[in-house]
Amino acid sequence: MPSRPPAPSNSTAARYAPAALDQPTPLLGGLTPAQFMRRYWHRKPLLIRQAVPADTPVIDRSTLFELADLDEVESRLITRPRKRGSEPGWALEHGPFAADELPSVKTRQWTLLVQGVNLHHAAAETLMNRFRFLPDARLDDVMVSYATDGGGVGPHFDSYDVFLLQVHGKRRWRISTQKDLSLNPGLPLKVLQNFEAEQEWLLEPGDMLYLPPHVAHDGVAEGETMTASIGFRAPQADEIRGQFLYRLAEHCADGPGSLERYGDAGQPPTAEPGRIPSHLVEKIGAMIAKIRWNQADIADFVGSYLSEPKPNVFFDPPARPLTPTAFATALQRRGVRLDAKTRLLYDARCAYVNGEPLRVSGNLKKALQLLADTRALNPQSSVTLSHDSSVTQLLYEWYCAGWMHLN
Repeated sequence: MPSRPPAPSNSTAARYAPAALDQPTPLLGGLTPAQFMRRYWHRKPLLIRQAVPADTPVIDRSTLFELADLDEVESRLITRPRKRGSEPGWALEHGPFAADELPSVKTRQWTLLVQGVNLHHAAAETLMNRFRFLPDARLDDVMVSYATDGGGVGPHFDSYDVFLLQVHGKRRWRISTQKDLSLNPGLPLKVLQNFEAEQEWLLEPGDMLYLPPHVAHDGVAEGETMTASIGFRAPQADEIRGQFLYRLAEHCADGPGSLERYGDAGQPPTAEPGRIPSHLVEKIGAMIAKIRWNQADIADFVGSYLSEPKPNVFFDPPARPLTPTAFATALQRRGVRLDAKTRLLYDARCAYVNGEPLRVSGNLKKALQLLADTRALNPQSSVTLSHDSSVTQLLYEWYCAGWMHLN
């Protein structure tokens, strides 16, 4: 088992400072965030040369390989085994992978994909924070793709927006806005059957390509390369409906009428025992029709659903937590920051942390909204807020759970 890669930094310099939405930025090719959102977001691709300086650290190869060996990190290995007398095929394996389980870096045409790198590595978290001109509710994670010469995952499309930042080496990208998105049957990967490139670029370190959903693309490594993919959440309607109804059922379990049972007093005998009685369907239909929800129920679901960490995310509580009194003192002196894995969102009525809704008001509401927007509270803010015991108590609970850390 490798040593755990460095967690996000405690330094207040690593905190996110909200970007000015009306200021041009190299990250978006000299556009302001407002211009980018209006002209390109969810509309059309954009190639950005030197979106970040070429020497911007994200992650090195050895640290990425260490992450791929952790049980709580999702990783995939894609290779192209060659069959006798035929073209190379596609093979997919799921991690974790020990270092000696990966092919040699001198072997051509293999790719390692590591999800959620921003949850475990400080520089990747900092990279993710550059894109917070978009709501946290939409941001998903930073996936890093390592590939040897000729490596790639084949021509494919994503169902979500994505920024593809070249971190190391060179990768040649070909894209197409084709309507034919049929997939090659019988493959372990979603590879397009009829890919016809319309545009092509060679990306070098610091270059970035933005693609809206369903734009076909194919990236092939030219030499050893690493690419960071900043992806976004775009759940399918079926998933949203299913999760909402599941949550609604949980909340209705103790509600009015929840103890009502089906009954059919007065039902006549039947000569067709296999037939479902029509009155049974009608009565159950009447039970279901009593389910009600309003806009507040939907808002609570959205906040809880979108702040829920992924199933493979686990928090590390402090080995020796401070006492509440010592924590309150340290809070005023040092301030706090959210753990990289913590998802904190809010709306006009509630705050939502890691899938849990909180009704908030007053100082607590202000504190959590500030914490959600900046991911941290500096000592000055902490001194002001620490006078409210409800704020200090809640932050202490989050600190003990590993959701938050002292700076």
